[in-house]
Amino acid sequence: QVQLQESGGGSVQPGGSLRLSCTASARPFSSSVFGWFRQAPGKEREFVALVRWHGGSALYADSVKGRFIISRDNPTNILYLQMNSLKAEDTAVYYCARGSQYTTSQPAYDSWGQGTQVTVAS
Repeated sequence: QVQLQESGGGSVQPGGSLRLSCTASARPFSSSVFGWFRQAPGKEREFVALVRWHGGSALYADSVKGRFIISRDNPTNILYLQMNSLKAEDTAVYYCARGSQYTTSQPAYDSWGQGTQVTVAS
């Protein structure tokens, strides 16, 4: 069971950028799928983006398409979420997760990080 640790959260003004990192405790299997999810106050956790560890097509929620980029650095076992043109509605705790299916469905992910807070405010 891989351990995941998010970092890089913080406060930023609308229109600004942040890059979140998710470090895995061990080298993921090439078949692994990594996703970013977020949970705003008082709301359920929602899908943000996902990508296969070996690369290929990424999938994004409509709310972040064109603004966020998911990527990974395989040699260092780090998953990234580059967040650009941030909006107030992006404020949430962001979680990374690992699964074995190319899906946005949260039950399919078996390892989760503790989350990192992102606050977008003027």
